[in-house]
Amino acid sequence: MQWSELQRDPKGVAALADSGDVRVRRRDGASLLLMREDRANAAGEGAFAAARALRNILAHLPTAAAVEALAEEFPWLTLLPEDELPQFVTDFTKSARISAELGQWSVLAQTVREWRATAAVYADPKLLAELTTPLTGDYGPVPAPVEEDEDVAQAR
Repeated sequence: MQWSELQRDPKGVAALADSGDVRVRRRDGASLLLMREDRANAAGEGAFAAARALRNILAHLPTAAAVEALAEEFPWLTLLPEDELPQFVTDFTKSARISAELGQWSVLAQTVREWRATAAVYADPKLLAELTTPLTGDYGPVPAPVEEDEDVAQAR
């Protein structure tokens, strides 16, 4: 529904939210998702339980089996060197648990994005060589760190 509908008939929108989630589209920003708190809490509890179970399953599997299971979802894992795969499993599991506990799935999404970018580097031999070749030569003096402006630091 549109934002204007929410403004005109909030009780009607609340009634819709009682039967399911309501997406409110806005012209000047991202859509909003309106849901009942009890359903949101249950979803969070379910996500946390799933993340804990996933962590336990992955912890008890041999690394090769865990990698094989995750590679079905993330086929780019085959581009990573064998010795980095256990670290991916560890990072993925840890991020899933943190995300579930905080209710912030951006933590897990960031971990997946970073590992996918790493796989993309390994897929490009020229880029891999460029990024892994030691730097030679003098690139000049490194400037001293500067203190951030207080407004900039607070904005972060």
